[in-house]
Amino acid sequence: MKIIVVSDSHGKQGILEQIVEKHPDADAYLHCGDIEDYAENYPSYIVVQGNNDIYYDYPDERVITAGSHRIYMTHGHHFSYIKRLEQMADTAKAKDCDIVCYGHTHVAADDVVHGIRLINPGSLWRSRDGRGPSYAILTLQEEQVDVEFIFLPQKKSKFFW
Repeated sequence: MKIIVVSDSHGKQGILEQIVEKHPDADAYLHCGDIEDYAENYPSYIVVQGNNDIYYDYPDERVITAGSHRIYMTHGHHFSYIKRLEQMADTAKAKDCDIVCYGHTHVAADDVVHGIRLINPGSLWRSRDGRGPSYAILTLQEEQVDVEFIFLPQKKSKFFW
């Protein structure tokens, strides 16, 4: 099973459509918050609420079944800064999930905490780790989860934000 995971597009509409066009064979497209647009404009995506989605009404979290795996989706901003990964892993475990997909930090990451795989695709807008905008491709098999990060060219800006 192939799942595309994105986060933090912050209203940059074209990139979401381009990702669907680039990966038409994906089984699902997950957006982990801060889409800052109406989800109806992106029917391919399953969306959760981000801290900047104040004008939109999305669920704060979702649980997605993907083959033998269960994915807990959240933006991550409701969890404490210092214990975020542990808290998300514990929440996922309580919901019988083995994978967490989250955003908010604008930094791509792939971690395992308490036996739970935590995947942050990074940000499609303003990466905070210098590697550029990114998203993730999850390839799910019965007993295996593979993650590939795709880093996009970063446009130079005369502004610092």
